[in-house]
Amino acid sequence: MVELMALKQLVLIVLIFGSFCQSKGATSVKSACELAPDRRFCESSLYANSASSQAGPKDMSETVIKNSIAEATRIRQLIPSTSDDSQRSRALQDCSQLYDLAVDHLTDGLSELSQSSVKLRQAVDVQSFLSAALTYQVTCLDGLKEANVNLRSYSFPDRISNCSRSVSTCLALVRKYWIGGTGSVQTSVNNRRLLSDTTRVRRVDDGFLSQYGSMHNGFPSWVSRGDRRLLLQTARGVSLTGNVVTVAQNGSGNFTTITEAINAAPNKSADRFVIYVTEGVYEEYVQIPKNKYNIMLIGDGIDVTVITGNKSVVDGWTTFNSATLSTVGKGFIAMELTIENTAGAVKHQAVALRVGADLSVFYRCSFKGYQDTLYTHSLRQFYRECEIYGTVDFIFGNAAVVFQDSTLLARKPMDNQQNLFTAQGRTDPNQNTGISIQNCNVTAASDLVPVISSFPTYLGRPWKEYSRTVYMQSYLDSLVQPAGWLAWSGDFALSTLYYGEYDNNGPGAGTSERVTWAGYHVMNSTDTQNFTVTSFISGDSWLPATSVTYDGGLP
Repeated sequence: MVELMALKQLVLIVLIFGSFCQSKGATSVKSACELAPDRRFCESSLYANSASSQAGPKDMSETVIKNSIAEATRIRQLIPSTSDDSQRSRALQDCSQLYDLAVDHLTDGLSELSQSSVKLRQAVDVQSFLSAALTYQVTCLDGLKEANVNLRSYSFPDRISNCSRSVSTCLALVRKYWIGGTGSVQTSVNNRRLLSDTTRVRRVDDGFLSQYGSMHNGFPSWVSRGDRRLLLQTARGVSLTGNVVTVAQNGSGNFTTITEAINAAPNKSADRFVIYVTEGVYEEYVQIPKNKYNIMLIGDGIDVTVITGNKSVVDGWTTFNSATLSTVGKGFIAMELTIENTAGAVKHQAVALRVGADLSVFYRCSFKGYQDTLYTHSLRQFYRECEIYGTVDFIFGNAAVVFQDSTLLARKPMDNQQNLFTAQGRTDPNQNTGISIQNCNVTAASDLVPVISSFPTYLGRPWKEYSRTVYMQSYLDSLVQPAGWLAWSGDFALSTLYYGEYDNNGPGAGTSERVTWAGYHVMNSTDTQNFTVTSFISGDSWLPATSVTYDGGLP
């Protein structure tokens, strides 16, 4: 009898202890998932692996990201290569490319999380990789719908939702445990890269030593010391060696097309590969693939070196693959050239430039199109002293991108259309993405000026649920409507978006008649710090190596 009572007590202790452990695990999982948009999925995915549900943040995150990689890999294997329709085939090919990139960036994220100690900077990199991986999946689905693909005809679309929610779960964990809720890196502000030399030189022949501004040893000060050394090997009409090549249509350079020069670049190089593109109009579709790192295109100037194309959705291309130039190779830099899509307003979506290259820079470039001119698709990007022309949603995408000292020019659209400067595509509150426009000129192009009253123009509208765009210390011309912003459809995203304005000037800058949405903000100086180069794109850690001028914070 005594032995039986002892046995019952032991069983009771085990049950109580087991209940306590389960309760402890439940509390841990619920806490881990508190920032996840789909908390039920987050909790179930952690409970599915009992070891994960009892683990610490690092092990939890690794488990979820490994599951995301496995699911993304499986989806990639299920995507067919062709369809009986050319546009549908292109949409499927887009999905294949996008899932290749998703697997790559999820793997990059896992590599960072697997380090013995995850620092804040590494965590921000992981957040960027996960944000991109989620964007790729949304883009795949958008392209399939755009091409009228019957999703029930294939098995892989059903799996996209679970894969996306898995990535979203990992984003929530990374933000909770390493980022601290803001999604930005708070370091020093008001850091300004200054041109170091005030000497000016005259134009030599009509090559690329034109008066670009402050010069050093005959080259623009933004050319780094290593790149300057390579460029000093060159002279007009002389073949180049080493890591610098020339593209010239007249045959005087190393190549006659930009694509040939890109193909000649080494794969995954840590060194800069400089491609000088001489004066001319280059009718070609340029792609910088994921294995081409640190490509640098330098032209002879805006509207002097021009890369042009005319693909559009109306002609059977998806928005994603309509770009005249697209780049996903990290560390891409473009300077002193024009990229355009001449399809025209009547052809609707027609991209001039699509950028999915992490840590990419565009300096003194011009992008010309109508609807969807500049597709800032994913990862971290910086634009300085650029011109962007367009009509509907002409700066769009889901990168973390900052524009400084640039000019945004609305053109004349088709009849009954409205101009929208931006359409940002953030789909998850834990993505570190958005559009930050600082010290820019927001105005009308010459063709719009005579008819400006016929075409209402707005700062932006919410393409996706957590759309995020801010205008800071910029000149807003009179074409901007008093309401400032336009709804996408009904009340979609009006409470979940983040639209902000701070210290803007000009006839269109008044905020007294702005929209009254829950997500709209007249920002204060504290709010702005999250959207500076230093905080929003971690610019101090990578922009100095490009030698391009930038403002780290606000004056």
